[in-house]
Amino acid sequence: MRKIYGTVLMLSAAVGINPVAVMSQGDSRHYAAMSEETLDSIYSRYGIPGTGLLRENYPFDSGYKAGYLAGDDGVQGNPYSYLWPFSGTLSAVSAIYEATSDKKWLQVLDERVMPGLEMYADEKRIPPAYASYVNTAAQSDRFYDDNIWLGIDFVDLYNSTKDAIWLHRAQKIWEFIECGTDDVLGGGIYWCEQKKGSKNTCSNAPGAVLALKLYGATSDKRYLEKGRRLYDWTKRNLQDPEDGLYFDNINLKGEIGRSKFAYNTGQMIEAAVLLYRHTGKKGYLREAERVAESGYRHFFNGGEGLDEKGSFRLLNPRDVWFSAVMMRGYAALERVNHNPVYMDAFCRNLDYVWRNMRDASTGLVDSDWSGTVKDEKKWLLTQAAYSEMLARAAYYRKSNNHQHQ
Repeated sequence: MRKIYGTVLMLSAAVGINPVAVMSQGDSRHYAAMSEETLDSIYSRYGIPGTGLLRENYPFDSGYKAGYLAGDDGVQGNPYSYLWPFSGTLSAVSAIYEATSDKKWLQVLDERVMPGLEMYADEKRIPPAYASYVNTAAQSDRFYDDNIWLGIDFVDLYNSTKDAIWLHRAQKIWEFIECGTDDVLGGGIYWCEQKKGSKNTCSNAPGAVLALKLYGATSDKRYLEKGRRLYDWTKRNLQDPEDGLYFDNINLKGEIGRSKFAYNTGQMIEAAVLLYRHTGKKGYLREAERVAESGYRHFFNGGEGLDEKGSFRLLNPRDVWFSAVMMRGYAALERVNHNPVYMDAFCRNLDYVWRNMRDASTGLVDSDWSGTVKDEKKWLLTQAAYSEMLARAAYYRKSNNHQHQ
């Protein structure tokens, strides 16, 4: 895979130079090179020869059981990753293309990511969507949030490539998402198509983001209205009035699952920013800024890191993908209010992890960024999320010319 992913890496290796080390820390190219090197490590450690698919963990564990599904899916041996971890590689490649505009990443999408992703496509059930496990196995559940994450990536790819195929894919996913909405609890999207027991922030907040991004891409006001309704429903039903952060879910009895996850808050920040950009109403921007400050206090609470500038706050441990999705919201906010504080905090975390939490022999990172716990098995989604975050840091530094000398 290095012939596809590693142009910078190959040239540097040929002369015995670490490509990341020769770039200024904090430079856009520095983060892009780290993101690329992480992706290269993913494909070399998790890749399955002869397929576009990936393992769930490294080292591979044939007895692994995913704990994030809606029940026992009956999969034996788990030779391949589930859709959710696999989809993290789509997000990473999409983000690094946006940051670099390097067309080799479109080749990666065509030759590696999309052939693997299509192994999860389920066209037997209508409307078609992506299932939680590969379509060569027994039929598996379809999750609305899994599909929404793909839809968001597809719109982002449309925005960065202007290739209509990506917009078409996003709109097809939206057709599936709409089938997961009804008037129970006053609206909202369910979590799982087959087990409609709750409506979760992780389906409704990104559902709002997807609809609002589709509006930005198409100017179809139906998407704007649907995005606004999902945002309002989530805010009304799942926001903690004390700190502005978001609870996890509400079940059909109206009982609230009160866990707070970084990605839920981040997606509501991004939805508010998109509503501000589409409507010009400053109340949305003020709300995004209020929630962002509260999220910073709550989710950057994993201890202290130390770099050449001094001490800084570490992200909470073991939630790397949640942090990556939260970063999307902060990146969107910075683009409109130009406040660098939060994105700089993300960048310092990313550099700290590269120096301290990365296994030099495998190129993989631990999920506990405080260094307290080392992972015996490294989850695919953690690595993909780290690559995505590095790519978003590269875009941030490049677009804002925040180059560190």
